[in-house]
Amino acid sequence: MPGINGLAVARELTTRGDPPKIVLLTALLHEDELIEALQLGVRGFVLKEMATKLLIECLLRVHAGGQWLEKDSANRAMAKLVRRENKGREIANLLTPREIEVVRLVAKGMTNKEIATQFGIADGTVKIHLHNIYEKLGINRRVELVRLAEDFDLM
Repeated sequence: MPGINGLAVARELTTRGDPPKIVLLTALLHEDELIEALQLGVRGFVLKEMATKLLIECLLRVHAGGQWLEKDSANRAMAKLVRRENKGREIANLLTPREIEVVRLVAKGMTNKEIATQFGIADGTVKIHLHNIYEKLGINRRVELVRLAEDFDLM
């Protein structure tokens, strides 16, 4: 579809009161897109290269209340979810509860000063927390921390 893709349409449809049963017809299905689509409630996924017969089977199954996932894409997405979940747990085990709170606030876009005010601590203490977080996670910049927080659902 020119100008918009199926996932964007699904996002829009799910914001409405009673979203329809959605089936995505796509040329390519990346793991992250499949995961997001599942979170949005998409019920079926069909690759354009698949036989028309499979599209019809998918539509019938979804219409009947079922779900249709292209097997290889679903397996890759599930493996990615498991890796992400394991990495998220690993990160959570590395960081103290306060450091996880700092990560969440950084991911929300708060400055060191705002974080310090929220916790009632000095700006320097926030910097120490961030230094420790960076060391534990093997990163160097705030933007990397935000990306990790987004990727591993630490927000």
